[in-house]
Amino acid sequence: MSDNLKDILSNLSTEVDQETLLLYLQGKLPEDKKHEVEKHLMQDEFDEAALEGLEDFKDKEQLQYMVEMLNRDLKKKTEKKKKRREKLKISYQPWIYISILILLLLIVLSYIVIKRMRGE
Repeated sequence: MSDNLKDILSNLSTEVDQETLLLYLQGKLPEDKKHEVEKHLMQDEFDEAALEGLEDFKDKEQLQYMVEMLNRDLKKKTEKKKKRREKLKISYQPWIYISILILLLLIVLSYIVIKRMRGE
């Protein structure tokens, strides 16, 4: 999975990058850029609701820290799931096929030997 998909704010809007959004929320963005960001985010209900939720943070300087913490936690969880999936995945091991083939041959040979010993 690409790192871009694991970032919390990067999937919020395709037109607004994470740094611009954080600057907007911290009030450090020029007015013309602010209007541009608002225009892009107001086009989608989900983006608008997310922006309102992010604006409710009291300490805007802590937003960067929170985003980094959420991204780190998300990466840990996705890595854990990925490792578990890889563990469950059956890897190609040719010795398993060879041992099954040998076992089948032994069963067939045993059947033939037993049948001949009985005189049939």
